[in-house]
This record gives sequence, structure tokens and C-alpha cells, in this order.
Amino acid sequence: MAARLLLFLGWCWLLTGSPSAAWAQTTPLNLNLPPQAMPAMPPDTTRALRPDTTQASRPDSARAAVPARRAALPVRKPRVLVLETEAADRAVLRRYRTKLVLPDSLAVLREVRELVLALQGQSYLTASADAMRWRRDTVRVQLYIGEQFRWARLRNGNLGDGLLTRAGYREKLYREQPFQPQEWSRLQQRILTEAENQGFPFAIVRLDSVQLRGADIEGRVVLERGPAIVFDSLQIVGNTKTKKRFLTKYLQIFPNQPYSQERVQEAARRLRQLPYLQLKAEPEVRFAQGRARVYLLLEDRTANQFDAIVGVLPNPTPTLGQKRVQLTGDVTIALRNLKGGGKGLGLQWRKVDANSQQLDAQYSHPTFFGTPLELDGNFNLYRQTDPVNAFQTLRPRLQITYPTARAGRVGFFTEWRSSRLLLVDSLATALPQNIDSRFTAYGLDYVWTTLDDPFFPRTGVLASGQASVGSKLISRNAELKEELYQGLPLRTTQVSVSTRLERYNRIGRGGVLLARVRGEALFNRRLFLNDLFRLGGLSTLRGFNELNFYASQYAVGTLEYRQFTGPDAYVFAFVDQGYLRLDILTASNDDAPTGLGAGLSFRTGAGQFQFVYALGRDRQQKLALGAGKIHFGITSRF
Repeated sequence: MAARLLLFLGWCWLLTGSPSAAWAQTTPLNLNLPPQAMPAMPPDTTRALRPDTTQASRPDSARAAVPARRAALPVRKPRVLVLETEAADRAVLRRYRTKLVLPDSLAVLREVRELVLALQGQSYLTASADAMRWRRDTVRVQLYIGEQFRWARLRNGNLGDGLLTRAGYREKLYREQPFQPQEWSRLQQRILTEAENQGFPFAIVRLDSVQLRGADIEGRVVLERGPAIVFDSLQIVGNTKTKKRFLTKYLQIFPNQPYSQERVQEAARRLRQLPYLQLKAEPEVRFAQGRARVYLLLEDRTANQFDAIVGVLPNPTPTLGQKRVQLTGDVTIALRNLKGGGKGLGLQWRKVDANSQQLDAQYSHPTFFGTPLELDGNFNLYRQTDPVNAFQTLRPRLQITYPTARAGRVGFFTEWRSSRLLLVDSLATALPQNIDSRFTAYGLDYVWTTLDDPFFPRTGVLASGQASVGSKLISRNAELKEELYQGLPLRTTQVSVSTRLERYNRIGRGGVLLARVRGEALFNRRLFLNDLFRLGGLSTLRGFNELNFYASQYAVGTLEYRQFTGPDAYVFAFVDQGYLRLDILTASNDDAPTGLGAGLSFRTGAGQFQFVYALGRDRQQKLALGAGKIHFGITSRF
């Protein structure tokens, strides 16, 4: 229960976060109507604000007595607000939650002003506070609400039907409907946005042929497009090896195309997604002779990576010839922005334990054939030479990704997976835990991020998800008896889903709280051990050996506090809580392992050094200092 409660709280914290949204207000349209009447100042306010010019002429004894008299002033009493209006308007007034008891006179003025603005925003354009009478602690306001104005008709002046449709205009929405200034302002903004994305950044929208019949407004919406503008070129300012040709294709800003303000705004967001570039300022646009030139202030970021991590793990059950302490290794080489064209190449080798090794290779090719698409190729090899469970798995993958500035990165992939046994007991009377199989899958991959820094984030959110479905085919092993496969479906449908959510929040000065939830699930009628997910260790569940757990479904929640002492130096403490489910043909169980620990990370002359000490607890392992796991390594970027 504790594990599930921690995961639930982590999910709730990720989804809620802290309220930090800002609401924008637009200025209501002025249709030559009378301006709103401002309420009068209370009679004692002007005297309270008038500077004291008599103190200089008083004797010293009188000046000394002034602070004493001010200190003896009584405490301000609350003001009672009474709204007086016509009987027919009282029903309208009841819709608004107006505070009738306020702490002082200034609060009364603000409350009346907000009420008048709210009425005007709801189509009562002539609403005003005509008079205010102050008597002791009571303020009586004579409020005029007036008629609710409405659209008689809003006609299309000179705009194309397609532009108006994309801007959200429907004639029925502006026929005999309440006139709301903010809604009209939003329609203007949408029309301008469509125009500036079609090559007219200096367009103007106005209301023409306005007719006012009582409370009915009729008019035409007219667009003055201004001069047509096309893109000229990209100009890169700064020290970078990135080629302009690549950025032109990546940002989709081509010469002689109609100017688009949306493309310029997206350029900044898309450039921030590149780990090897740093955008020093917002893109700048200069217009001349009907052309727009975009200037980008860029600098290269040290993003090429070389990792060498060594793990020191106690061996609780050493066999003959094995040591009580075993070493693991993880070596990663990642080259980004090769020759300034945005291409990437990665290679990772991992020695999980004495009998297991893993090799990963990746190649990334952006702007494939001049399109915004990105082509990625991955290859994974896992080999386990355990005398009991010896097998080898190959998993190549091909993916096409469409990166966007607002909606994240959407990818479609196909994956092949082939697993075969290395050691087979021909005298076995039952199927082994591992089996020979092939699997072909097709799926979707999605990544969305608002992280402020790809390497040392302080704020932002990272969300990713993946889903695939395919056909799994079990191959008969010639060394096993054929009757062992009796009743076993050899062809089945297999579904796999995964997700990852991360949220970074600043706490105090230099503090960052990371909340993360990640999980995967595999669904198939017959699962074997070499089909399952492997987790445990530094990258998934700290406090345990690398890839210590097998799971058909799992979820891991993490809370980690980082205290930064420099731009890339921090100490941290963490807790990892997992829930694992194993469901295969020969076994079924679940577990809730917990990992906790602390560490530090700082930059040295050789690279970024990281040290982690973690303890783990599950059904087979208790929290004990003697069972702690130590990981340390150096990440070198160049």
C-alpha cells in the first residue's frame, strides 16, 4: 500500500503543480459611446493625501508632538458598500459577487471600478457609477446599468471566406448575439494572426460602416492588408559551426516564401530543443523592400558526450571462482551535430554483471530529403551467458519523427525483435523460462518538453509516451522435444505501452525538486523471461544491481531534491518507489522495491563527476549499509 500511495501522490503532484498562469485582458472597442463614469473620491481621501506644508513653520515643541498625535489616530474601520440601482436592473446585479464590506475607502473605489468594468465586458457598454455618497462608514453608489448591446449583424467586408473561417468567424455567432468587446477583440487578433502568417505582417483590422440602432450594432469587418512580404534569408550571428543550409530546412524558413510570423516564433522554440545550440536572444526580423531577413544569435554548446561509469556492487551469493565484490561498467559515446548538419551518432556498451552485456547504437538524420522529418535508426544487442538462462536478443528499430515547436515530437516506428537460446537442455521435460521467438511491431512515439536546459534543468516538464502492437511468433527449437510445444499458441498479438513524466520546480535559492513517474507494460497471452522488461540500477531503480528485476508491468515514482552550488554542480537526495509485476508461463508475483540515497555531481577538468550511494529494500533485500550500492563516473562533453 505504501508503494501505491507514493505513486498516487507523485501523479497528483505532477498533474497539479503550482498555479502560475497569467490572464491577459484586451481593451474594449470604443464605438463613440459615452466613456464610463469614474466614481467620485471620498471626502476625506484628498485631505489624507495632501502634503503637510505647515510643519516647517511650527515651533520645535509642536513638531515633536506631531508623531505622538499621529500614533494616537484610531484604527481604520471597515466601509459598508450599498449599491442603488433601478428595480429592473437588480436581477442583473445579483449575477455579480460584489463585496459589500471592505477594509477602507480605496478598496471601495476598486470594487466599484471592477464591477463597472465587468458589466461593460458583458455587453452593458453604458454602465457607470454616477454618484457616490459617503456618510460615516457607509458608501452609497448610484449605479447605472443600462441596456445590453448586441450584434444586429456583422458582415464580411473584403476578407476571403477561407481566412474568416480559419479565424473562427461564423455569421450566426454575430447575429442577434450580445456584443462583448473582448470577443470582438479576440476575433480581430485571430484575423491579424492569419494575415501575418500569410505574408501580411502590417495588416490592420477595423469595423466599417457602423450603424447603431438603439442597442443593436451593425457593421462590416474590413482588413487592410498592407504590403506583401516574403522571406529573404537566415543570417547567423555568433560562433557556431552549424550550417545555414541545415537551419533553413530545420526551421522551414525558405527564401521567397510568404512571410509567416508563426514560423519566426516557432524558430526560437525549435532551436531551444537542439542540445548542441544555445540561443542567446530571440530571433530578430528586419524588413526592407518587401523582404524579411531573420537574424539568429547562436552559440555552440558542448554537447558531444563521453561517459565512463564504474559500479561497485557486493555479491551476496558468490559461487566458486567469483569475488564478493563485482564491478559493472557503462561506456557511452554520443556525437551530435556532425559537420554542422545536425546529424547524430551514439554508441553505448554496458556490462551489467559477470554474465550479461548490452550494446546500443543509434544514428539520427534530421531534415531527411529536405523535409522537416527526422530519420532515426537504433540497434540493441543483449547477451546473457548465465549457465541456467543463456540467450541473446537482437532488436533493430527504424523511426521517422516529425518535430514541432508546440505539439512536441511525434514519431512512427517499426521494430523487429529476435531472441534465441544459447544453451538448451535437450532432456528437459518442460519448456524453459526463455524461448526462441520473433516479434515485429509498429507503433507511435511522442515527446513533449518545456525544460529550460537539456542537461541541468531547473524548471519545466518532460512528457513522453510510446505504444506499439505487433505479431509475436514462437520458433520451435530443434533441441527441445516437439511435444513440449503442444497446446502453446505459436502466433499471438503483443501490445506494449510506456510513459514517462518529469516535472522540475525551483525551491528557494538554488534548490530544485524533481518529481518523476515512469512505467511500462507488456500484454501477451504467453510471456517468457526473455520477453520481459529489465530494470534496476543507476538509470531506473537505484539501490539495486543493474537490471536486477524482470517485469511484465512496472511503475517507478521518484522524488529527488537537488541543491545547486554552481551552474553545473549540485548535491542531491532521492527516494525511488517501484511497483513490479511479473506474469509469465512458469511464475507470477509482484513486488514493491524502495531505493533511497544521496550523491553529488560537479565539474572537473576531465568532465562532470558524479557519485551516488544508494540503499535498496525489497522482499529479498533489507535496508543495510553493507548492501549499499556505489556508483561513480565521469561524463566528458566536448
